[in-house]
Amino acid sequence: MTRENQELRKAGLKITLPRVKILHVLESSQPHHMSAEDVYKSLLEIGEDVGLATIYRVLTQFEDAGLVDRHNFDGGHSVFEIAREGHHDHIVCVSCGKVTEFNDKAIESQQEKVAKKHGFKLRDHCLQLYGECLDANCSRQK
Repeated sequence: MTRENQELRKAGLKITLPRVKILHVLESSQPHHMSAEDVYKSLLEIGEDVGLATIYRVLTQFEDAGLVDRHNFDGGHSVFEIAREGHHDHIVCVSCGKVTEFNDKAIESQQEKVAKKHGFKLRDHCLQLYGECLDANCSRQK
C-alpha cells in the first residue's frame, strides 16, 4: 500500500484515484503551499485529468479530516499545505507571494506572556507576517 493510501485510510477517507493523486501532488510539491488552481495545473502537467470542482471538494475533505491546513494569505485566496506535527508561522512576500515558514521560540514565548497578561490560556494561534522578500527573482525586482 502506498504512503498516500495509508494516509487516506488513517484519516478515515475512502481511497479513490483523485484523492491519491491530489495528496501526492501536495506531498511532493515545492512550494508547500498550493491553491486548488495550483494543484489543478500540477496535475495537468503530469497528464492527470482531475476536474477543478473535484479538487476543491477533495481539499475540503482533506481539511476536515486533518490531512491539510488551509491558509488565507492574500486577500482571502486559500492555499493548502500538508498538516504536520509541530507549529510554525509564515512570512509572505506581498509582491511575489513567496511564503516562508519559520518558528521562533522568542515569538512563541512572547505570545504566551501576552495571553497570560490579558487573562487567557493560549490554545492556538496563527501568525502571518507580510513584507517584501529580497529574492532577485521577486516580481518587485522587475
